[in-house]
Amino acid sequence: MIEIIKEVGRVQLLLKGESVDKDMFFVLSGGREHIGAVAMGIYNKESGRASSSVISAPGHREDEIALKGARKVSSVTQSTTVFMVGIHVDDITVDEIQAIVKASEKMIDDVIEVIR
Repeated sequence: MIEIIKEVGRVQLLLKGESVDKDMFFVLSGGREHIGAVAMGIYNKESGRASSSVISAPGHREDEIALKGARKVSSVTQSTTVFMVGIHVDDITVDEIQAIVKASEKMIDDVIEVIR
């Protein structure tokens, strides 16, 4: 199991991941945990590229983080990746959202370095 923790303002982000045979499963959470968006990344050996699709709960905005996370990890591992995100901070500001998105992207890059 992989775990990366990052403090971002008034929220702690936790990225957990594990392998499912040759595939990967990740959960990125922070604040009040929930399921906001789930993405699946699939690597196509013929094209040498990864693509991803996302489903998000109504009113949730974690879809871009999940989509990018699934695609990036699948591209590196050349396997199927499921990436679930649920981050909730009461009365969140625009600056806090930007900081959380930036930190999330860094955490995804960090996890890629671990699994390479």
